[in-house]
Amino acid sequence: MIYDIRHVTTYSYESPVSFARCSLRLEPKNGDGQHLISHHVEIKPVPLDRAVRTDFFGIRTESIVIEAAHRVLRIDARSRVEVTRTALPRDMASPDWEQVREAAFTSNGLAAISPVGYLFASPLVPIQPTITAYAAECFPAGGEAFVSSVELMRRINRDFVYDSKATEISTPLLEVFKKRRGVCQDFAHIMIAGLRGLGLPAAYVSGYLRTTPPPGRPRLQGADATHAWVSVWCGEEIGWVGFDPTNDLVIGNDHVVLAVGRDYTDVSPVDGIIVGSRKQKLAVAVDVIPAA
Repeated sequence: MIYDIRHVTTYSYESPVSFARCSLRLEPKNGDGQHLISHHVEIKPVPLDRAVRTDFFGIRTESIVIEAAHRVLRIDARSRVEVTRTALPRDMASPDWEQVREAAFTSNGLAAISPVGYLFASPLVPIQPTITAYAAECFPAGGEAFVSSVELMRRINRDFVYDSKATEISTPLLEVFKKRRGVCQDFAHIMIAGLRGLGLPAAYVSGYLRTTPPPGRPRLQGADATHAWVSVWCGEEIGWVGFDPTNDLVIGNDHVVLAVGRDYTDVSPVDGIIVGSRKQKLAVAVDVIPAA
């Protein structure tokens, strides 16, 4: 499946901003069932400087500097991506989770895909005993890593309510867990915390999800959104597998990976600093359109 993706981020300021330095993580991942065909980012006002680097997690990150005074910053990213990924069956056999845990802790690799980097607490995902205990109910002694991860994903989908007004990205994880309400970022962080608490490597994935309008209804421009899910290391032979607790889905062709990190702080599509005062508004519009 080939997708045309448009991701428009607009910041509107009450008073002029004299300086902005931003990091953009808007280039879809190339590899692991994806082929990046094209990518282009248009920025207004035009930056004084643009530079691209690849960070530790393999994320292509563009740094921009704007010194022209402005009240609106518009970042328009357009990509074409081919996805050839098949969702694994939910009952697929895998090693016991205790074996996977032992293999992860004895791994000495330092590459971005090494399980070692995703075993421990990170800025937005502390290890919480109550969340570990919640996850442990899905991982009985001798249980297989893949099937148990499917069960944890299913349980989060069942127990938590999607509510865009319940949390912010800064809401503490334990508060999210107690509320049992939140958005895809929250559900991914909960699942990651539970897995890491058990000693299993889990990464945060940001990206896009193809959505389909109701029968007889037109597709609305900008109706899609960025999405988040979890990648779990299920052992050397199987490797990393994507799980979407928001939708109870093992990742397949409907998901497009943008970036992978320890939690949201590593993969935020746009972040940075500005020199200005008063309030700002953020608007994000995303379109994921099948091209073939």
